[in-house]
Amino acid sequence: MKTSKTKKMVLNAILLGLGLVLHQIFPAIAGITPDVALVMLFCIMILNKDDYKTCLVAGIVTGIFTAMTTKFPGGQIPNLIDKAITVNVMFLIMRAVYLSPIEAKLGRKANSIVVAVMTLFGTVLSGVVFLGSASLIVGLPGEFFALFTAVVLPATAVNIILSVLMINVIASSLKKTSFQIS
Repeated sequence: MKTSKTKKMVLNAILLGLGLVLHQIFPAIAGITPDVALVMLFCIMILNKDDYKTCLVAGIVTGIFTAMTTKFPGGQIPNLIDKAITVNVMFLIMRAVYLSPIEAKLGRKANSIVVAVMTLFGTVLSGVVFLGSASLIVGLPGEFFALFTAVVLPATAVNIILSVLMINVIASSLKKTSFQIS
């Protein structure tokens, strides 16, 4: 049992590290970096869908990492607020989806669909919370709606593609090992 927990912790740490690297190297658009670290956070949440504490810690760590690497002036606090809210709301949504009869009927294809929908809602929520808190704390370099359209919507499209790709790569890799996801 401890080996399984250790393996999960190592996998989560690797995904968090990858999220940090992706967030650091992804280029800024209109002064705001699309938050591709969310992809890794959502992957961790899906892999640990029954473990709120692990998801919460992953959200906090992702918030710290994105705060350290933000290219948005004064974006440190908004990143922390954004991840704390996003991880909690998305955990509740994820639990509802994974416990629903719809998810059970879809079978294997459900994983990609659930990941895409979760990433869609999660990235939009994260973007709205980030821009909203940034506007209150440090101000925005433009109008809220313009930034939402120019940054959050393209980031959402990028994140959906990356998250479906990543969760399938992770699932395929873990399938070839003795590690069980659930």
